[in-house]
Amino acid sequence: MKTPRSLVLLSLAALLGLAGCQNRPSTPAAFTHWPAGTSPAEVGKRVAENFAARSFQWQTDPRRRYVIYPEICAWYGSLDVARLTGDADLQKRLAAKYDVLLTAEGAKRISPNEHVDYRIFGVIPLELAMVGKDATMLATGKHFADAQWEKTTPDGITQEARYWIDDMYMSPILQVQAFRATGNAVYLDRAALMMAAYLDKLQQPNGLFLHAPDSPFFWGRGNGWVAAGMAELLRDLPAANPHHARILAGYRKMMAALLAAQADNGLWRQLVDKPESWTETSATGMFTFAFVAGVKHGWLDEQTYAPAARKAWLALVANLEPDANLREVCIGTDKGKLATKSDDLKVQYDFYMGRSRKSGDLHGQAPMLWTAAAFLR
Repeated sequence: MKTPRSLVLLSLAALLGLAGCQNRPSTPAAFTHWPAGTSPAEVGKRVAENFAARSFQWQTDPRRRYVIYPEICAWYGSLDVARLTGDADLQKRLAAKYDVLLTAEGAKRISPNEHVDYRIFGVIPLELAMVGKDATMLATGKHFADAQWEKTTPDGITQEARYWIDDMYMSPILQVQAFRATGNAVYLDRAALMMAAYLDKLQQPNGLFLHAPDSPFFWGRGNGWVAAGMAELLRDLPAANPHHARILAGYRKMMAALLAAQADNGLWRQLVDKPESWTETSATGMFTFAFVAGVKHGWLDEQTYAPAARKAWLALVANLEPDANLREVCIGTDKGKLATKSDDLKVQYDFYMGRSRKSGDLHGQAPMLWTAAAFLR
């Protein structure tokens, strides 16, 4: 069996040619002429190198049993940046990170659990299959995508659906990647069906999404997963798909709400609609990705949204430390803790506002990479 390392070496010439000849979305003037050190290519490489140098958390933290979804999200973004910049050496090193998972011990670190946070692992072998044309990687990735739909609800949605807003990225990106790797439209149909159902159930009149029905706050990163998931799906979903109009309308409604909520410093807030809330970078990265994709693909008005996306990107870059760790990332956050007293909302509000912030958390690194790739694509 060939490993991803050898596959990248064997297919490098084809890859570099592909990166240069693909049809790319248009690039507005606002996405050019970057100040020194802030261009998407430069920043994307810095953040991708940061990820490439990391160990998996299971290798350093005994509490971790499996590869976890933030690692998949950052790995996916890093591979995209490396491909789009034609960086053969970085591609090789990122692909080689899979080698340890081909060992007996490493294989145990790929979760078999029926859960969207673990199924997303399939995104990486699918990406490597597209890079290296490897049948083994393709089969591995398809296994995750198909297993997710082995058990469905009466309306055809995976039984893994929880109607949590982060599902709107975790599941669709896997199905979209399976489409990209195989060309089989069944994967797009699955993702679109699920996205439309979630939009109908969860999108609020103001265009945003509550973290949970019993925690009625518009938490930044939770909304970020939604924005990024819709942007990824719309990249490939044909207008003829019966759910396309619904998804595009939901996306545009959300983008309009986000544009109105952007802070003066270019970032978005921990609680999107609370002006007193602190600005948070992982949500900002996800929203910026969705803006950039929308402008470049023509889903959003360039004159309105391109300057906002540029401002957000420069604000994110200003929060990068010298080692390419992003500051002001909210730590992992479940829905707001409930209380039984009459001040439940105050308790939940304080929970979100009091969350700790980290530098270099992969929840923040990943959307920086997605956004860099979106600018470059």
